[in-house]
Order: sequence, then C-alpha cells, then structure tokens
Amino acid sequence: MTDLPIPTLFCLGFEGIRVPDHLRRFLDAGLGGVILFRRNLRDLEQVCRLTAGLHAAGSGPLLVGVDQEGGRVTRLPEPFLSPPPAASLGALDDAILTRDLARAVGRELRAAGFTWNLAPVLDVHTNPANPIIGDRAFSHDPERVARLGVAAIQGFTEAGVLATAKHFPGHGETAADSHLTLPESPQPTARWRAVEFVPFHRAIQAGVPVVLVAHLLCPALDGEAPSSLSRTVITEILRKELAYDGVVVSDDLEMGAIAARFDIGEAAVRFLEAGGDLVLICHDTTRQRDAMAAVEAALRAGRLSEAHLAASLGRIARLRQRLGLTRMSVDGSAARAIVGAPEHRQLLQTILAATERAR
Repeated sequence: MTDLPIPTLFCLGFEGIRVPDHLRRFLDAGLGGVILFRRNLRDLEQVCRLTAGLHAAGSGPLLVGVDQEGGRVTRLPEPFLSPPPAASLGALDDAILTRDLARAVGRELRAAGFTWNLAPVLDVHTNPANPIIGDRAFSHDPERVARLGVAAIQGFTEAGVLATAKHFPGHGETAADSHLTLPESPQPTARWRAVEFVPFHRAIQAGVPVVLVAHLLCPALDGEAPSSLSRTVITEILRKELAYDGVVVSDDLEMGAIAARFDIGEAAVRFLEAGGDLVLICHDTTRQRDAMAAVEAALRAGRLSEAHLAASLGRIARLRQRLGLTRMSVDGSAARAIVGAPEHRQLLQTILAATERAR
C-alpha cells in the first residue's frame, strides 16, 4: 500500500493567536487546511503574523479559511469590512453590488493571508422559525439566492479567494440548530429539486470550487444517514446529478448533530466513504488526532480504498493550484493599504444607504 498524506484530507481549527506546536506537526505532514475564528483573530497586525506563520509552516499551498459571511457571522476585527447580512443584499437584489462587495471582502482577506472564505450561504430561507439560517440567507426565492450567490462567488474569485457554497443540500427549511442536534428537513424530493438544489446547481455551473455539506436528516433523500455522511446526498446527488467534481468539505464534525451520534473517527470515515474530500474539525486536538488515526486504520483495513482517497487528494491538489502560488507570503504593510481601504468603506456605505432606502 502506498503511503498517502492523510492529514491533507483534513482542515483543522485551534485555540490561541499563535500557531501551536501540535498544528505545526500537522502542517509539516501536509495538512490540507486551517480554519480561523474570532478566538484566533485580534487585530490586523496579529492576523497577518498568524497567517504568515501558517503559510510558512505549511508543506505547500495552504487553505487558510474563515467564515466571513457578513452580519452575525463576521469573524474579523476592525478595520476589516463588516458586511451586512445576506438578507440585506437580497432585499436590494443587485448582483453588481453583491459582486463588488464580495470582491472587496475578498481583496482584504487575500491581503491578510486568507485563501479561502466559507461563503456564500446558498440556503433558501423558507422557514421563518429557522434558528440558524435566518438573515444569513439572501432570500426565500431560490432564483434570487442563485443569482446573488453566483455574483458573490464571482467577486471572491476575482479577488483570488476560494468561495464556498453552503450548506448543501439546503438548511433553509429546518427548525433546529445543527450545532446542537440533528435537524430534520422534511420536504419531498420534488421540492428539493425545485427549491433547495437550484442555487447550488447554479453555483456549480459558475465554477464554485468548494461545497460544504450540512448535517441534516433529509428523509426524502436518505432515510438513514445524515446528509454529511450520506453517499446518496454527496455522490449520487451532488457529484452525479448536479455534476460537481470540486472539493466537498464537511461541516464541523464536532457539532452536536454528529458528535452526539458518532465517534469522531467513525464520522470522518463515513464522510470520506460517502464521497467527501476535506474533513472539518474545528476545536479539539485529541479528536483531530483520533479522526486521522481512524482514516488511516480504515485505509489499512480496506474499508477506504487507496484509489478513493487518491481521488479526494487529487481534487484538493487542483483546488490548491487555483490559488496560483506555491507558498503564500503575507506583507503586513501592504495589507494595511488594502484592509479598510477608503474605496471599500465607500462601497459599504453605498450599500448600507441603499438598504435603508429599501426598507
């Protein structure tokens, strides 16, 4: 059996504002990506030092990701742009402004050392009682979500940042928070295709490089497995029916929807078996190690085939190639000229004024 770089199949989070020693070991072994949260990000100078350290420690082009959606999911401190929630952009329904704002956000991210934004949200907000999506979605109209989602993807792409379509197959009809429990999305198959799949299909046609799969129970699609661990959802629907051959990342496997039901290693193996590529584990170092060990054991036992994992590694390699670099350098002085630039602030003020007029 050929040795495969198992850490490349993982994206990890960590505590603190500096690169910890255990993460350096993962990075040296080929870790696929790192995700940063508010707990890691204090000010522009510290952000640049941290991302520079991550890139320097990586064994190649590194996915350094953040959830910079806008509204209540905004991770970066001042002077980074703080975009309005997607619903405000949805009310304007202006694809050009949406693209321009995503490009400005993307330019700031790239200048500060980020290569990946876990945005835009392509859920269709059809359930007013939904506790987790709400104003993170552009609209209740799938066509509007598709139009503005594609515009945002274009803006991030123009800025040199990888975009992410989330949360497939669609989190908008649920009435529970997957951080806490496994939400059920009960709509029939025809409704999935007519509503929830529409923005994702359009994003795939537009070349979105990453799709994030949610932890949902979708009886019409798969009556047993959560969507993030479902071969029907990931392989049969996303890859075959919607013709997507980019990188599939899981939502955080430490979320209650999965962690309350599965051992972390078993969840990681099932996600990869289902057709996923990049396992996201955002917090616990022990769980991260256990999940890697479980994937290695599944490969040795023949449960995961070398060819199967090699295909995922190939998709991740192609994703890294889209960054157009071998190892990213981060220039703090150059970042200061871009992050919070006057033209970015003016664009944001224009959008905020337009949303006020639209109320």
